[in-house]
Amino acid sequence: MEANTHHQLVIIGGGPAGFAAALYGARADLKPVIFSGMLLYGQASQTDVIENYPGFPDGIQGVELGKLFEQQAVRFGAIVEYDQVLSLNLQVRPFQIQTYSGSLSADSVILAMGADPKKLHIPGEEEFTGRGVSYCGTCDGFFTRNKDIHVIGGGDTALEEAIFLTRFAHSVTVIHRRDELRAGAILEKRARANPKISFLWNTVVDEIRGDEKVRSLMVRDVKTGEKREIPTGAVFVFVGHSPNTSLIEGQIALDEQGYVKVDAKMSTNIPGVFAAGEIADPHYRQVVTSAGMGAAAAISATYYLENLE
Repeated sequence: MEANTHHQLVIIGGGPAGFAAALYGARADLKPVIFSGMLLYGQASQTDVIENYPGFPDGIQGVELGKLFEQQAVRFGAIVEYDQVLSLNLQVRPFQIQTYSGSLSADSVILAMGADPKKLHIPGEEEFTGRGVSYCGTCDGFFTRNKDIHVIGGGDTALEEAIFLTRFAHSVTVIHRRDELRAGAILEKRARANPKISFLWNTVVDEIRGDEKVRSLMVRDVKTGEKREIPTGAVFVFVGHSPNTSLIEGQIALDEQGYVKVDAKMSTNIPGVFAAGEIADPHYRQVVTSAGMGAAAAISATYYLENLE
């Protein structure tokens, strides 16, 4: 893509929402440009097997599904830029976008930057990230071979990753601050039936300790206050996500949780700017819902562009 070009539709983010928007925008002959960002195919690419996306009864790897999204969007004319947006000015018309490669403008923008894993913000977490602390089982599971490890969290992602990690680890202990899980019934049933998985209930981690790598966790029982140190070979943190809104800070209205506010048509508070996927979804955070939001955003953008003077 040449610098200082103008486009009808620019999509920021290369996950399921972004590529679904690119597909629908391309089929509307908008020749959309999609910026993939640093994580191609988004959080879905970090998932080993996606079993709940319609049309794949045997499941599909997250990366493979992302590739199919991309191929389909490109087939209809979407332009994929493996580049990152550095700044975005939504206060002027046309909207101004700056990337590593140059600058461009757009009549309409779809925000699909997704969300990043939340951190625990405890001593040792940052220090040992990459040295035993991880937020991606698919990325780092191989390094847990034959180790006794811990997973922090009680939702779908935590159990999906815990089950995946049993391929490598000797044992996986799920640490959860409550005495019941938030995960879906099928995942919970699978996890409880897995002989390698056990649970540490009503417990939080206060500190991660080690030397050149993680060696132990300081945990606390939230009911009794009892503290103790437990050995671990690695710890995987899955306690939710934070929407990636730094690009639009002060420009787009956010809800109390920091997610982009959208209406039923995926419109934000700025006409011509739409949002889709996990950046605007504090509830579902599924590949299928993100893709649906992306499609809706592109349809809305198409109608918006048709009515521009």
